[in-house]
Amino acid sequence: MVDVTRRRLLVSGGVGVGLVVAWAAWPRTYLPNLAAAPGEQVFNAFVKIARDGRVTVAVPQCEHGQGVYTTLPQIVADELGADWRALGVEAAPVSPLYANPLAAAWLFGAGYAGVPDRVRDERWTRDALMLTGGSTSVRRFEPLLREAGAAARVLLCQAAAKRWDVDWRDCTTADGFVVQGARRLRFAELAEEAVGGSLPAELPLRIGDEGRLTGTAVPRLDVPAKVDGSANFVADARLPDMVFASIRQAPHPRARLLSVDMAAAERIGGMLHVVRNDRWVAAVANNWWAADRALAALAPRFQGPALPDDAAIDRALAAALDGEGHRIAAVGDVEGALSGARLVEAEYSVAPGLHAALEPPAATAQWQNGRLELWVATQAPSLARTAAAQAIGVAEWQVIVHPMLAGGSFGAALEVDVVRQAAVLAKELRRPVQLAWSRREAALHDRVRAPARARMTARLAPDGAILGWRARIAAAATGHDMAARLLPHDPLRRAAAMLPAGADGYAMAGAVPGYRIPALAVYHHPVALDLPTGHLRGGADGYNAFFTECFLDELARVSGSEPMSYRVGMLGQDARLARCLTTVAALGGWGGGVPGSGQGIACHRMAGSAIAVLAEAGVAVDGSTRIDRLVAAVDCGRAINPDIVRQQIEGGLVFGAAMARGASAHYRAGLPGPRRYGDLALPTLADAPDITVDLIGSSVDPGGVGDLGVPAVAPAVANALFAAGGTRWRHVPFRRT
Repeated sequence: MVDVTRRRLLVSGGVGVGLVVAWAAWPRTYLPNLAAAPGEQVFNAFVKIARDGRVTVAVPQCEHGQGVYTTLPQIVADELGADWRALGVEAAPVSPLYANPLAAAWLFGAGYAGVPDRVRDERWTRDALMLTGGSTSVRRFEPLLREAGAAARVLLCQAAAKRWDVDWRDCTTADGFVVQGARRLRFAELAEEAVGGSLPAELPLRIGDEGRLTGTAVPRLDVPAKVDGSANFVADARLPDMVFASIRQAPHPRARLLSVDMAAAERIGGMLHVVRNDRWVAAVANNWWAADRALAALAPRFQGPALPDDAAIDRALAAALDGEGHRIAAVGDVEGALSGARLVEAEYSVAPGLHAALEPPAATAQWQNGRLELWVATQAPSLARTAAAQAIGVAEWQVIVHPMLAGGSFGAALEVDVVRQAAVLAKELRRPVQLAWSRREAALHDRVRAPARARMTARLAPDGAILGWRARIAAAATGHDMAARLLPHDPLRRAAAMLPAGADGYAMAGAVPGYRIPALAVYHHPVALDLPTGHLRGGADGYNAFFTECFLDELARVSGSEPMSYRVGMLGQDARLARCLTTVAALGGWGGGVPGSGQGIACHRMAGSAIAVLAEAGVAVDGSTRIDRLVAAVDCGRAINPDIVRQQIEGGLVFGAAMARGASAHYRAGLPGPRRYGDLALPTLADAPDITVDLIGSSVDPGGVGDLGVPAVAPAVANALFAAGGTRWRHVPFRRT
């Protein structure tokens, strides 16, 4: 615990915080808490095997379309030697064994500045901080899942070897059988004997490529149920005597409910109850439609501050850029390189981004026999449990969370507001209740991707080389805000909050260019915006890549260079990103981005993966932008399931196109403008771009792919629009200024 002697942390928090730090860092051992059905044997925290041969894998990540209910079981099945046709999956219960400190560091790390990483990660593990986000599912859990599969395989081999009187090391597994020469025994026959065995000090992992599931496109386990309609989402939950609720919340965190029209609501058929407090009012009925109509009849009025409008947001961003910033990266003497020289300058801006998930926030809750049960689509089940317990004043052990499939989310399901509300309703009504936000409510109370603005400055050599690069980026401190909102009572975070605020690592993700530049400086200018912000697919990389790759394209044009070669020439030792660029250029028929071509290119690195995107775009007769084609070359390391990787990249490209064209919030009179899907200009099948994705083979450890497709789309399209018409589009979503 050498790092714990950082006096600024201990002195600022006092001796008590020092004891908390030491206690949090003390390593612990945790036992599996999987529930076994009749005939099932629990082998470890991830694997159960039944007497009928079915292998069930516990998945600690939320399945919201990204394929974790297939890729994570595939890792186990590959190491175990299971038959894919006999694989099943279930959501893992809340447990420290499933904590995801990798995602927590990405999302909340900014709020723990000054806390040693090992201490912070151990604390998150002890608190069972289960998170889905940051493209971390495979990166975090592949080693653990391989060990779980290997452990079960060893135990099965030991049981078979005992029957055959051979050395277990001479046995192997394949297709759900333990094999030794010509002898074969099914897993089902061995499970009960095997589960009591002992493991060697070092688990033997599979080697070689023959007969492996990793790298193959096995069928997705979640698709059949989604196709035939048997998959259960929150809205499908049905409990005896259940009622339905719709809610209206204060439009601002500090606004309060002023009045409701109870008489009007009581005239709505099916309306049963009205539950209200200072922050919200909910109408409860025997069906959701009646509840929503009763809510409209209540006509709730709120009093208090309003959200800032677009003009106020723009003023705040501009003022932040003129103020002091926190330097997050520095190479060489950038001020000396820029001093007295002819400079290239540009400003870019990005509007608040909306989640626009297919499934609005919802939760089903039941308070019975001193316990609260929750059925909820959540990317943070442990945070949901804590929030529900605190909302109704009970202990966490009195709350049971049943994680459900999620219809999209894109980061919205990290929030826990709907869980708190459902818990309060269930306890007050004393009967099961299903609370679902309306589409309007989901839009009005979305915690948006933060708006941002960048002031970019560079100096070029006569040959076009970049001699100096300075980026000043104004954005809200979203990482600090998320940590404070979702982990309010963590003493380590509260101790860190006593220290002087600095740059926000989450807000500045992807802001440092991956190019070889002799003098470079990047600054974060935090913006104090009275606007709730949160995590959106692509994260801050979604706006920082736009700033970097658009400005780099401008520098290439000023120097008279071809944009793709200009990038490759500055990548230095980054062979993976260079290969992505050359591959996408060849695959997409890159013509150099010459005037009139409508072609643009951009690249980005995040989550251990690399991507290059070529876009073909133009401007329609009515002045709107169109995206005709997107081509992507991706190096994400070893692909567990290539089909799912392609699906995620394709989905990310479409998501990035939606953000570039219009999935953003604009604010008037204290409220965001978009209320329905039709207000967002989302891509449809009719106007979605033609998409091509190429996966570059690699043997390095898997990188993340869930967010990877998003960041490079907007700059590639902006660069294509310049090539199409000669106009620089420096604002997302694209509009003429």
